[in-house]
Amino acid sequence: MAHFYLSDAVTDCSVGETVAVAGAEARHAVAVGRLRVGETLSVGDGRGTVAAGVVSDIGADRFSLEVQAVRFTEEPSPALWLAQALAKNDRDELAIQAATELGVDGVVPWAAGRSIVKWEGAKIRKHEERWATILREAGKQSMRSRIPFLRPLASSADIAKLGAQFHLVVLDPTGHMPLSGLVPDDRDILLVVGPEGGIAPAELSRFAAAGGTTARLGASILRASTAGPAAIAVLNGALGRW
Repeated sequence: MAHFYLSDAVTDCSVGETVAVAGAEARHAVAVGRLRVGETLSVGDGRGTVAAGVVSDIGADRFSLEVQAVRFTEEPSPALWLAQALAKNDRDELAIQAATELGVDGVVPWAAGRSIVKWEGAKIRKHEERWATILREAGKQSMRSRIPFLRPLASSADIAKLGAQFHLVVLDPTGHMPLSGLVPDDRDILLVVGPEGGIAPAELSRFAAAGGTTARLGASILRASTAGPAAIAVLNGALGRW
């Protein structure tokens, strides 16, 4: 399996430079990944920079990389975001993991009206940290140069307000337009995916008033864990990413 790790150490690095990667990420590489001197690997900072090179030195919780190549990936434009409703049985987590592998640029956890799962009080931060870890680990596995951004937990009112910043594309099986018929413009896209019980009529009306576009994915009803990733795959084609 290809070696890929994350560290701020490679930000602004240059070919020929030796960078020191330390901390938990390096400890995992050495203890779990069984990293050895002479191996080649890539290290990214999660913000577009990826350095590839040869391991020249190893410690218990560190390693040194002789940089042989550096590449930088600009932020995509328009960006593709996912507002994923909280869902039971970890289906929301499965959705954001797959969305990351498919190239989503950012994620918004959404407390939809019909979400059975609730994030409340002090547990909100704990859940947000878990989602951030999922995005990071999925990004590492798929060797992404940019780890998706994560916004704080949002209410339906918050999602509607994002209509001033994004083109809201609301998935709903009653939508008249197929998602494949969407013509992207210069605005960043926020794909809105509801929970297992669907998006409530009042929420659909609110999103429409905020300028949202309602679209459907085929004739079948997809689970909360599937709808977002499937829609991202469709939009990747529309945006020319695939």
